[in-house]
Amino acid sequence: MNFKVEHIGIAVKDLNISISLYEQLLGSPCYKTESVPSEKVDTAFFLQDHTKIELVASTDPAGVIAKFIEKKGEGLHHIAFEVPDIVAEMDRLKNAGFTLLNEQPKKGADHKLVCFIHPKNCNGVLIELCQSTH
Repeated sequence: MNFKVEHIGIAVKDLNISISLYEQLLGSPCYKTESVPSEKVDTAFFLQDHTKIELVASTDPAGVIAKFIEKKGEGLHHIAFEVPDIVAEMDRLKNAGFTLLNEQPKKGADHKLVCFIHPKNCNGVLIELCQSTH
């Protein structure tokens, strides 16, 4: 399989401060912000060439991103790969012995269905599979 890197997710404490920082760093504006209540996060997106940078901030002190930042600090959270058929990829990877963090695709940011693969299977990197819904 040859999957495109769809985005790189960066966990941040304060979305507004981080948006300003990344606008200066990348020399381009944030093109979209979005809340994802099911994941208890707010997100902001930047487009660099053909890859997106996603800033992810927790909206809940007990949320997954808040816990990640508490344990590891702000920084790289995940790499997302775009797949044409997320259900087929989930089945393929599960059959290959990968641990999926969700049994069914769930709604993510930016009109995507998503599934995460446990970092223990991927050299410590959280991998997100995503499929566009439009």
